[in-house]
Amino acid sequence: MPRSRTCAFALAALLPLITAATPSSTPFVPPAGEDPRQAAYAEAARTYGVPEEILLAVSYLQSRWDTHAGRPSTAGGYGPMHLTAPVELPPRAPDDLRGDGSVPAHAPIPRATTTTTDQIALAARLTGLSPAALRTDPAANIRGGAALLAHHHRRLAPTAPAGDLAGWREAIAAYASPTPGSGASFANEVFATIRTGATRTTDDGHRVRLRPAPVPDPAPFRDSAAECPPEIACDWLPAAHRTYAKGRYGNHDRTLDGRRIDYIVIHDGETTYDAMTRLRRDPKYVSWHYTLRSQDGQVAQHVRTRDIAWHSGNWYVNTHSIGLEHEGYLASGGTWYTEAMYRSSARLVRYLADKYDIPLDRAHILGHDNVPGTTPATVRGMHVDPGPYWDWAHYFTLLGAPLSPSAGYDQAMWPPPSPSSSAMVMILPRFEANRPRYTGCVRNRPRRPCPSQGSSAVWLHSAPDETAPLVRDPGRHPDGAPSTTSVYDHAARASTGQTYAVAGRSGDWTAIWYLGRRAWFHDPAWAPASAPAEGVLATPRPGAGPVPLYGRAYPEPAAYPPGVRPEPLTPLQYRLLPGQHYTVGLTVRSSYYRASSRNPARHRRVTGRLVYHQIQFGHRVMFVRAGDVTLRRTAPQAIHAAKTSSNPPPSASRVRRTPEER
Repeated sequence: MPRSRTCAFALAALLPLITAATPSSTPFVPPAGEDPRQAAYAEAARTYGVPEEILLAVSYLQSRWDTHAGRPSTAGGYGPMHLTAPVELPPRAPDDLRGDGSVPAHAPIPRATTTTTDQIALAARLTGLSPAALRTDPAANIRGGAALLAHHHRRLAPTAPAGDLAGWREAIAAYASPTPGSGASFANEVFATIRTGATRTTDDGHRVRLRPAPVPDPAPFRDSAAECPPEIACDWLPAAHRTYAKGRYGNHDRTLDGRRIDYIVIHDGETTYDAMTRLRRDPKYVSWHYTLRSQDGQVAQHVRTRDIAWHSGNWYVNTHSIGLEHEGYLASGGTWYTEAMYRSSARLVRYLADKYDIPLDRAHILGHDNVPGTTPATVRGMHVDPGPYWDWAHYFTLLGAPLSPSAGYDQAMWPPPSPSSSAMVMILPRFEANRPRYTGCVRNRPRRPCPSQGSSAVWLHSAPDETAPLVRDPGRHPDGAPSTTSVYDHAARASTGQTYAVAGRSGDWTAIWYLGRRAWFHDPAWAPASAPAEGVLATPRPGAGPVPLYGRAYPEPAAYPPGVRPEPLTPLQYRLLPGQHYTVGLTVRSSYYRASSRNPARHRRVTGRLVYHQIQFGHRVMFVRAGDVTLRRTAPQAIHAAKTSSNPPPSASRVRRTPEER
């Protein structure tokens, strides 16, 4: 049946249940002295009989009360209440399946639609407001959300008193979840938000507050086979693990004795939750450990964390990481992520980091766009998600590990300490106010500017001047072409939480060592894009020439036992030059996991004598052999001045060693 007829049939079936409130013909006027946005929530709650706390908390978990100028989210949701409408999105590109070149790329995923729930159409019938107003007018959008909540409450809990907050649980779940029976985690998060309260200034300048209120404690989820924290509901939807052709199997590798896990890799799936959970059954396609849904934060696990999913395009990283795919697109169709998904993801990552002793910093919590290529030939095609619109600072705050390189530092305390004495900085622009120019968000219009919105990245120039060319990346642009402002081109971008050695300062500009040269970003005192950091820097040892860099920390040939072909130590097209410094994120002993069979009993683990340091060389991390460099620790005066004995500043970069090295 055509999609339009399916949606029309579903809506017609709901009409007998709808008892819409009649919207007032008089324009809403907020009380004198009250913020208009706060008053809009109060007025919509009164009109439709929804507790104001419920309305505010649901909206906060969908959009953090932001409007996003009427643009859709990655799940096709609009406005403060995230009212959804079907949005067709482009196909996803093919992948290198295992990240070692051994399995050919799969065909692109077909086009997908963001959601099966047309909340805009239903809200229009409930309120009498036009779909256009529900998308773009914040007050109308809030009324539409209140009407939907009231509708679900009448349908699912007709005898529950309207003022009983706990009685709204089923209505909240139905509002957020596109599938019946889901949304329980979202409802729990709504009540947790009401319990703590929230205050925030929206992206269009309105101050909104949710006052704390007592609500029942949520019941933990204990009936799932998935590896998840008890606060969130997880489905166990296993990925395919079977042979599909002679010598070919998919789509992950099982282990008998587990593995050392150093990383959690954050992806956006470049397709929908439904598409991703269907694709995990295809043995010819890639795999990942978890999928997270945008609208309600629902989590599904597909691969056990002790097993190796094929998700990052780099076999070494795959063997040492857990991969999380988030519903959405980094630019096309929608460019913002819901708070519900951020929170579910943060709860899951905290749980996994505790389980595997993974430090919560940007050297260990990587974006897919930070994973290095394996050889010079693969660098250009590595993925660039989750992109510049993923709010890393907010994400780490939710992780309970704010990106705060000095004691007591918080994004709300602006500006941060002066970086004038720092030898090392953390990229830390204020997300909402940081709005670099990007192009390429519209398909087939690569030069059209993207809509202005908050970003976690800063542009890097070849000189301290906005008109100077962007720095070049010979791996991303091997043909000698310049870096571009495309949202898909991170060749000349540094991202929030990444740390770099300072290479110079000039007026309002700071230079960092990046891809073998000085790279300049605008860093004025009145709107700083960085903060002073401390950590470990690597530089070529005295007398050494240019030092090779690698995309994998593989062992020396002599470490491989008979019957296991040594993996070549192939350097990338980059070099660490004398006199330059790069931040060290972790230190690891070389290793290689050979998995040439679906039977894990036939796998071999190889550990070498070589030791590598992971460094932040460009936008991506890379590996340098420990014997090729010397290390020094930085401790900037600006940080020491802010220290207190009870709360010392965390290191911006932690050196993690294997048990053999301790």
